[in-house]
Amino acid sequence: MSKKHPVIAVTGSSGAGTTTVKRAFEHIFRRENIHAAIIEGDSFHSLSRVEFRDRVRQSEAAGNKHFSHFGPEANHFDKLEQLCKAYGETGGGKKRCYIHSDEEAAFHNQRLGSQLSAGEFTPWEDVPSGTDLLFYEGLHGLVAADKIDVARHVDLGVGVVPVVNLEWIQKIHRDGAERGYSAEVIVDTILRRMPDYVNYITPQFSRTHVNFQRVPTVDTSNPFISRDIPTPDESFVIIRFNDHRGVDFPYLINMIPNSFMSRSNTLVVPGGKMGYAMELILGPMIEKMIERKRKS
Repeated sequence: MSKKHPVIAVTGSSGAGTTTVKRAFEHIFRRENIHAAIIEGDSFHSLSRVEFRDRVRQSEAAGNKHFSHFGPEANHFDKLEQLCKAYGETGGGKKRCYIHSDEEAAFHNQRLGSQLSAGEFTPWEDVPSGTDLLFYEGLHGLVAADKIDVARHVDLGVGVVPVVNLEWIQKIHRDGAERGYSAEVIVDTILRRMPDYVNYITPQFSRTHVNFQRVPTVDTSNPFISRDIPTPDESFVIIRFNDHRGVDFPYLINMIPNSFMSRSNTLVVPGGKMGYAMELILGPMIEKMIERKRKS
């Protein structure tokens, strides 16, 4: 943990509400005039897009049907821990970018004078100097595996996750619409990921300081035949605090219409208010973090 160089990690699977999370943090950073070092979780995968597909085929041919990008064999957990540790100690470290699209490839090629393609990585570079904090968003911000423990270097850990049926519905619809995958291929992917999901993804949500879990209020009992994705207005967000001492629940309930407490450490808010709730809850936490930084 670091007062002078704090690390924030938002962990959650794709489709968990990452756009809402990013927008909430952007608002907080802009309002507080915070210059953050932004780290994308994809940049710590250890295999390019082509290499990953080849490795999946090789693993299946060898009888391993569970190789996935959720697990340690496809990620640099050690390098992620090294970055969080180094940043906490010095405000520096090594980062890179995973190139998602041709547009991103063109940007980085112009910046680096390279000839990279979508699905590849930029070279490792130094984190820019003079940043106020490190902000990680991805799959493994609080991961622990063997001797690796990223969570111990994180000052504020935030989990963002839908209930699993909703997560599957979102993946089925996204991969079908955006990537043209058949339902059978998508289900095979879900099954292939399951051991790594259970062993490396879900345990992180027990290490967070705050969890935001989206729960639909419509029937998702069979996600594989769902015709549409439940909307935010058809959902609640369950917000669980690891340490609820000091949380002003009456204030939050007053500020967020139709919210209520379900347990002594848990606030429930309408799904459409998730971003607003994040700003109300996380904003003061980050303000205190920056205040401690400036006093240190």
